[in-house]
Amino acid sequence: MATSKQSLRDNLLTSLGRCVIYSCAIGLVVSLGFMSLIIFASPAHAAMEERAAKLESIRHINDLSSGQLVFRHKDGHYLTSPTLATDVEIKINGLLARVQVSQTFTNPTDSWQEGIYVFPLPETAAVDHLQMKIGERIIIGEIKRKAEAKKIYEAAKASGKRATLLEQQRPNIFTSSVANIAPGDSITITIEYQQMVTQNEDEFSLRFPMVVTPRYIPGKIVNQVEEVSEVNSTGWAMNTDQVPDASAITPPVVIGALDHNPVNLSVTLAAGFPIEHVISRYHEIENIELKNGTRNIALMGAVPADRDFELVWQAKSQFTPQAALFKQRKDNQDYAMVMLMPPKQMNTESIAREMIFIVDTSGSMDGTSIIQARSALLYGLDQLRPQDSFNIIRFSDDLESMFEQARLATDTNLDIARDFVNWLRANGGTEMAPALKLALTSEKQTNGIRQIMFLTDGSVGNEDALFNLIKQHLGTSRLFTVGIGSAPNSHFMKRAAEYGRGSHSYIGAESEVRQKMQALFTKLSHPVVTDITLDLPAGVVLEQWPRVIPDLYMGEPLLVTLRADDLPDNITIKGMLGTTEWQTNVALHIGAESDSVSTFWARRKIESLMDDYRTQNQGEDIKNAIVNVALAHHLVSKFTSLVAVEQTPVRPKEEDLKSKTIANNMPAGWKIGQLPQTATSAELQLLLGFFLLLVMQLLRWRKA
Repeated sequence: MATSKQSLRDNLLTSLGRCVIYSCAIGLVVSLGFMSLIIFASPAHAAMEERAAKLESIRHINDLSSGQLVFRHKDGHYLTSPTLATDVEIKINGLLARVQVSQTFTNPTDSWQEGIYVFPLPETAAVDHLQMKIGERIIIGEIKRKAEAKKIYEAAKASGKRATLLEQQRPNIFTSSVANIAPGDSITITIEYQQMVTQNEDEFSLRFPMVVTPRYIPGKIVNQVEEVSEVNSTGWAMNTDQVPDASAITPPVVIGALDHNPVNLSVTLAAGFPIEHVISRYHEIENIELKNGTRNIALMGAVPADRDFELVWQAKSQFTPQAALFKQRKDNQDYAMVMLMPPKQMNTESIAREMIFIVDTSGSMDGTSIIQARSALLYGLDQLRPQDSFNIIRFSDDLESMFEQARLATDTNLDIARDFVNWLRANGGTEMAPALKLALTSEKQTNGIRQIMFLTDGSVGNEDALFNLIKQHLGTSRLFTVGIGSAPNSHFMKRAAEYGRGSHSYIGAESEVRQKMQALFTKLSHPVVTDITLDLPAGVVLEQWPRVIPDLYMGEPLLVTLRADDLPDNITIKGMLGTTEWQTNVALHIGAESDSVSTFWARRKIESLMDDYRTQNQGEDIKNAIVNVALAHHLVSKFTSLVAVEQTPVRPKEEDLKSKTIANNMPAGWKIGQLPQTATSAELQLLLGFFLLLVMQLLRWRKA
């Protein structure tokens, strides 16, 4: 008890010290701003300000944002350009979705332009189409090896040809580069992808991300004197030894008006079964039901691209699909995708468990996220039973464990924990690895089950290293991730839970805490379906992905994709339902025909091969296997890109390539002070950028 009180006292003193430091820093910035106002408020500097306002010139790429076109001037300045529209069309048929994202930009200057923009897509998206439209001309993208696509793009840019390049930085972060945009022209970039609908019991959902959350970048800078010599894949952070591609995954953030980069979104929902209700968790929608049962859903006007969109629909209980089968014959190969809901499981409330809560208290969790995290933790503590043991580990750029090891959930220990949670504050960097390692390696001998609940926004750039750590130290534990905030890193959430043999969920608003945590604890309280295998007829050879089917929790469907020269008529799926053997037969000769099955099969194969690539020293043979699958199925991957080139040069040789820029929004609920601290000089650069913006605003006020 004395140790816990001392810990709380230390937390209070630390928080007080940080408040003093930040107050001084804010005072210094404001003071410097007013000093600059006095210094620069001369006619000469007013003329300079007028010229800067006219050009909307930004010196550093730090002042850019995600989901935006970036124009670079030859003298190194970046000039702002407005976004005309972002339009999203989602077509859902049963469990399959086809999504088209069109972003239209304009070049309002009298110069030829080159630009880039960075944007998020779902981590499971199978991106297979790119087109660029300028005026009436449409240019279709082709899939190439990444280095080859880059070479083609650079050659087209230099020769004056219109061109665009789409690259994947992470499964949920993409970069598009555009070359030779004519003066006064508008350009529309259209990306198309396929994804599966998420099912949990009788609830179905689909998420569309709208903003790339700023990432914390750990490690030492690879090149201390690195300069921005090329706009492509260059963000606000420098590359480090732990995140060698940091500059490609840190699209800079601009704090500005919420009317920048507006998004219009529409959904055609053909669920294939009667629907109880449809809701949008975070945006207002218009929902029109047609006579054939299809629904047309749209946002109530344009919205700022500052948080994920999530649509949820619930089947009437008697019509909830328990199985689905899609098949396709392509290039003399049979493909199949099987979705199956296992039977509901027996309750095991009497089994004792060791519950370890890990909570992210880094700066990116400040604002609404830390409030949601505290509420979720308090709810979780209330669900513990006297036979359970528990502990809480808090981390930012430091680490703190509430107890030295897990303690029984007595009233006294729970009161200590509630006080600990109520004092949690968000500040500092996001050093996840020490907290994960402590939670995974502090296991004590127990006859129960050990579960780790990780609450975070996932705003890190070293995901692969964390996945390897989980795989290495998991032992008998199970890791459950809870994504917190308006735009969590879904790639980290999903894959960390899969490596941890658990499941993942999201909390995007405080009002959701009870519902989402209740659903999660329901899963924690039930046995998983484990040791799932396919039993094939004698002599049948097929390729299944994933190769090892993960454990399933209550309400989660089994999903497996298959390919063979000729699939058998039937297969048997076996597993352990708690301590009971379970099996079911699946008839593969029936089912719906779909042109999407081979693409889903290829996407899941690439995902599994990427796991091998991460854990087997990035072998060239695995890389080549990924490339071969991606090229065969026209998919963007870590090693393949889409490139589109107009064959006829359009920019006159005597015309230079100049640039312009647009601004975007921070994730909803974030505060200015919570931009991620990093091991690089990015924090200083961001502070300088905010200072210059403040000075410019003060000058404008003075002029007005």
